[in-house]
Amino acid sequence: MAKVTAYSKFSELDIYLFKSGKHFRLYEKFGSHATTVDGVEGTYFAVWAPSAKQVSVIGDFNFWTGEEHALNVRWDSSGIWEGFIPHVGKGNIYKYKLYSNNSNIITEKADPYARRCEHPPKTASVIWDSNYSWKDANWMKKRKKHNALDAPYSVYEVHLGSWKRNVEENRFLSYTELADELVSYVKEMNFTHVELMPIMEFPYDPSWGYQLTGYFAPTSRFGYPEEFKLLVDKLHQNDIGIILDWVPSHFPDDSHGLGFFDGTHLYEHPDPRKGYHKDWKSLIFNYERNEVRSFLISNAVFWLDQYHADGLRVDAVASMLFLDYSREEGEWEPNEFGGRENLSVVSLLKELNIEVYKSFPDVQTIAEESTAFPMVSKPTDFGGLGFGMKWMMGWMHDTLDYFEKNPIYRSHHQNNISFSLTYAFTENFMLPLSHDEVVYGKKSILGRMPGDEWQRFSNLRLLYGYMFSHPGTNLNFMGNEFGQQEEWNFEKSLDWNILEHDSHKKTQHYFKSLNLFYKTTPALFEKGFDHDSFEWIAHDDSVNSVISYIRKGKNSEVIVICNMTPNPLKKYKIGVPKSGKLKELFNSDAEEFGGSGISNSKLVTVKKSSWNNKKYSAEITLPPLGFIVFKQN
Repeated sequence: MAKVTAYSKFSELDIYLFKSGKHFRLYEKFGSHATTVDGVEGTYFAVWAPSAKQVSVIGDFNFWTGEEHALNVRWDSSGIWEGFIPHVGKGNIYKYKLYSNNSNIITEKADPYARRCEHPPKTASVIWDSNYSWKDANWMKKRKKHNALDAPYSVYEVHLGSWKRNVEENRFLSYTELADELVSYVKEMNFTHVELMPIMEFPYDPSWGYQLTGYFAPTSRFGYPEEFKLLVDKLHQNDIGIILDWVPSHFPDDSHGLGFFDGTHLYEHPDPRKGYHKDWKSLIFNYERNEVRSFLISNAVFWLDQYHADGLRVDAVASMLFLDYSREEGEWEPNEFGGRENLSVVSLLKELNIEVYKSFPDVQTIAEESTAFPMVSKPTDFGGLGFGMKWMMGWMHDTLDYFEKNPIYRSHHQNNISFSLTYAFTENFMLPLSHDEVVYGKKSILGRMPGDEWQRFSNLRLLYGYMFSHPGTNLNFMGNEFGQQEEWNFEKSLDWNILEHDSHKKTQHYFKSLNLFYKTTPALFEKGFDHDSFEWIAHDDSVNSVISYIRKGKNSEVIVICNMTPNPLKKYKIGVPKSGKLKELFNSDAEEFGGSGISNSKLVTVKKSSWNNKKYSAEITLPPLGFIVFKQN
């Protein structure tokens, strides 16, 4: 077997940008890449390990010994080890064997930039260069329209390992199978986007993918990288966007991962007050280190560039932003100005969003951020963090708390259902009913609904109608759409068998119809982040537990009324902004959805009689636990 040949993909500019934290395409340089040198085919390897005294490539091509293929360290103090190994190529399995300069520690690490990893529980990297031929050119040309902030967003959050399984063989569906089954289902259900819980390689199934070891490799649990590209491609060919969960907040301390990579705290912060997560028992990136910043931003860019992702949902942003996150007094150190904010994270997130929107102006970044940190979704030019959207966690908590209450008591909690509108336009909010709300004893969304079976399903339909008509965009976890009975269990499939029951089948039909209504009603999405897109009719009718409001698009508007009790209300009077009859457009109480069929089948007459501070008024029929939408002609 030939030894390592001196070879480099790095220019002086690459090294300068890497060391200054400004290189955002590191995946083109680091890792393993098929290369031809002097007419000989082989693989170029490059890894960052500044505190190593020797780095060797070990693998199935050299009996996993570290003597034969020692890499060369660069002369420029970059800490990069590199070299070309002939006659080694696609499919070969490898790791780096690192001998620490500071101690006698010898570690065997997976490649941080590997494009493919072995199927867990195996932990080695796989040399892999993908030659996929994309067929989504039409989508890529027009996706700016689909991903714009004035476009409809009804996002289906999916955990690929438990959405559906092959029952006969007791296994996951493959990327290829999902490209047929998941794509066709999402299209049939009229969702606009899919959000995948982390698909980057991770060792431990119960982490749900939030403890990553292969940041540049789609998990091999479901197939090859090309097959994941096929899944993305098929979504795009069916006009469905794809958002990927991305986890720059922490990583596990598995021996083959990033932790203590070269015998030092290379990727993680050396101070445990900044470098260790007690809650998740994981390590925190050193956001102050330029090379780590380049690694993280390059990783975000990688999924947008190489996998055509339409957006990144950034996990656990609050844990990154605050130095005292989940820490007691004495367990954290204030920043240089005496504050709680991690200033290195603030600058990193700004730089991330600047780079993403500069290079991919037709995608979105979405922050899962649960605090009142200001201007998360405002442009960096105005002092914001630059995200496109932010999860509206306050809305989620207040809304679920309200809907869990017996309708008898809702009149005493009217503020819970209306309070979100006091801050709804401070950020570009996405309303989430995510996986976090259906685990750890919280019950499924349906399981939270009070009353008998009819009321539970009516409450569920009402909840979703209220959600879709509230300013902002929407995200629902898989199973919400058909009333999953049990809590989510990552070890098994959703309970698709319950669709044999009429109540669940009609709930699924309702969600499909609601998605279509939302997508085809511009007043519900065109100005979803603008203050003038919303106008209260009445938020204070606590006696009847009714709320009513107007949603406005660029050239249209609709009137929404939600009856939060199981009592139908006849001749309920509402104020309306102008003359002209009211036409009922959508009603959650329709019999086809499992409702009682109470509706306003005829046009409703509007009278010139002031009500709710409006010049005109109308008397309508409100169905029990009903969500209804009118258009004024």
